[in-house]
Amino acid sequence: MKSVTLNNGVEMPILGFGVFQIPEEETQTAVEAALAAGYRHLDTAASYGNEAAVGAAIKASGIAREDLFVTTKLWIQHAPAGSVYDDSRRSFHNSLQRLGLDYVDLYLIHQPFGDYYSEWRAMQDLNKEGRARAIGVSNFHPDRLVDLIDHNEIVPAVNQIETHPFHQRAADQELMRGRGVQIESWGPFAEGKNNLFSDPVLSAIAAAHGKSVAQVVLRWMIQRDVVVIPKSVRPERMAQNLDVFGFTLTDEQMNQITALDTGASLFFDHRDPAMVSWLGGRRYS
Repeated sequence: MKSVTLNNGVEMPILGFGVFQIPEEETQTAVEAALAAGYRHLDTAASYGNEAAVGAAIKASGIAREDLFVTTKLWIQHAPAGSVYDDSRRSFHNSLQRLGLDYVDLYLIHQPFGDYYSEWRAMQDLNKEGRARAIGVSNFHPDRLVDLIDHNEIVPAVNQIETHPFHQRAADQELMRGRGVQIESWGPFAEGKNNLFSDPVLSAIAAAHGKSVAQVVLRWMIQRDVVVIPKSVRPERMAQNLDVFGFTLTDEQMNQITALDTGASLFFDHRDPAMVSWLGGRRYS
């Protein structure tokens, strides 16, 4: 498995397994299947409601903890009369308990809203204590990312953002690279939007290599040095998504995929005031 080296020297597998939108009652079985297929990088979040199931799968697998890379995320903390710093540490402790782990490999601020400066200060201390080997953010646009970097001690190791053939984030990736931040994709298949799985460009490239469209998209990400965490509950698809290291896209094929970029989200804009209010109003214990 190819890895990327984060800005603090931690090695992160470039391909992992995500559990967003997998129901809690199905998550343990899915993660056990993913681990059996060969995945060693798992991505969850407090807001997904399935951290405990991920932890149960890890325990059942018998795989040594040091052979796994586990990411979870901190949801927006709400403590107008209290301490966001303290609540962030408490939320992290709760995630560790649900996962049944002593530490995580990567802890991310899930959304760029609320008092995320206090959240980041708490995460910096968790990192120094060795309880989060690396810390980062998710869904941060360049302006907020640069502002966080310029006014804090630790540079985020990762920014996990919507990235797929129709929203490629090349300029964002270039800025991150210059700041020492690793780009990570969520939604690599755009959840099938824009008819991704039958797109004629992607289908032609897939046929040329004897691969699936999903494999071509993952290979395109990997050749761009984008960490990617595809999700599936079907073991055959899990195995197929891992089988992307035995072929290489040509420069022409990479350029053909580049031409698919629309430069816009297919889901929602984190700069939309209505979306900011909606996300900010959600609560997770």
